[in-house]
Amino acid sequence: MREQSGDASLLRKLNSAAVLRILREAGVATLSELARAARVSRPTAEVIVEDLIAEGWAEECGEEQGDRQRGRPARRFRFRASAGHVAGVGIGASHVRAMVADLNGEVVASHKAPTHETMTAAERLDVVAGLVSAVADGAGLSMAGLAAVGVGTTGVVDNAGRVVKSTVLPGWTGLDLRGELGRRLAPPVLVENDMRLAVLAEHWRGVARGHDDVVYLFTGHRLGLALLIGGRPHRGAHAAAGEIGRQARDHWSAFRHVFDYALESEPGELRSHQQAADFAIARARGGDERALAAVTAFARHLGEGLLTLVNPLDPEMVVVGGRLARAGDLLVEPIQHYFDQVCYYPPKVVASGLGSDCVTLGAVRWALDRADDLLFS
Repeated sequence: MREQSGDASLLRKLNSAAVLRILREAGVATLSELARAARVSRPTAEVIVEDLIAEGWAEECGEEQGDRQRGRPARRFRFRASAGHVAGVGIGASHVRAMVADLNGEVVASHKAPTHETMTAAERLDVVAGLVSAVADGAGLSMAGLAAVGVGTTGVVDNAGRVVKSTVLPGWTGLDLRGELGRRLAPPVLVENDMRLAVLAEHWRGVARGHDDVVYLFTGHRLGLALLIGGRPHRGAHAAAGEIGRQARDHWSAFRHVFDYALESEPGELRSHQQAADFAIARARGGDERALAAVTAFARHLGEGLLTLVNPLDPEMVVVGGRLARAGDLLVEPIQHYFDQVCYYPPKVVASGLGSDCVTLGAVRWALDRADDLLFS
C-alpha cells in the first residue's frame, strides 16, 4: 500500500508540474484545454488547478467582454508569475547593476551602485550584497523571498562559481565568488562569465531572438566575446570559451585607428581607447570624413579579428554589443561588407539594443532557468 501511495503521490506531482508548465506557456487556458494538453481527465485537471490556486501558483481569470452573451463561460486560468521572483546582478569595474524579475521575466525593480577599480574584493562583495538587498526591497520583497540570484562577472568562471582568472578586478583571481556571495545572500547563487550572460540576454530579449548560433562581440573599455551554439552559451573545456587573451595581432590595435584620429584632431586632449572611439564616432556622425574613415577602419579591423571565429563556426548572426554598439551602422556596415567579401555564408551583423543592461538581463535569465528547474522538477 505504501508503494502504491508513493506511486500515486509521484504521479500527482508529475501531473501538477505538467499542468503548471502548460498553463505558463499558454498564458490563459480552460480546464478542458489543460486536461487535453496534459493528457489527464478533466476532473483531475480541476483538482490540480484548485491545488495550484491554493498554493499561489495559479489564478482564475475574470470574464472577457462578450462571455455572458454565450451563456455560462468556461472557467479560465493563468499562471501567477508574481508567485516567485529572481534577481540578476552584473558586476563591472565601475558599477554593479541588479534587477528583480517575476517568473515570467518581467523586471519589477532595478538599481545601480557605483564601484571603483581600487576596491578590495571584500568591499566589492559587500556592495553586491547591499545592492541585492536594496533591489529586493524596491520590489517589495525580502531577500529570502528570491528563488535565485544570477551573477555575471568578468573573468574565467568555473563550474563551481569560482573566478579562475581575472585581469580586470583586483583580488578577483582565485575568488570563490559563489561561496562568498552565498555567505552574504540568503537565496541560491549562480555565477557565470559576463559575456556568456550577455549573449544569453540577446537570445532571450535582444536581437538574437530566434537565432541559435551567434557570435557576440562586446565593445567598450575592453573587448570581449561569447559564443551561442545550439541556443546555449558555449563554455568550452576549461570554461574559457570566448576569452580573447593574448594574440599575435592584438585586438587592442583595432582602437589605433580612432585613437590616432582623436590625437591628431585634439593633440592636447588625452583620451582612453573607449573615449577616443566615442569621439571619432560622434565626429563621423557630424560629417567629418576623416573621422568616418577612422571608424570604418576600426570596424573592419574588428571584422578581421572575428573572421577566425566566423568562418569555422558558421554562425547565423554576429551581434555587436557594449557601449560602442550605439554607433549602429557606422560599425555594423563595414563589418558586414567585409564578411560579404570573405565568408562562404556571411552572417547577419547587427547592433545590440540592450545597452548596459545586457549582462544583468542575462543574469536574470540564468536565475530564471534555475527557478524553472526547481518549479517544474
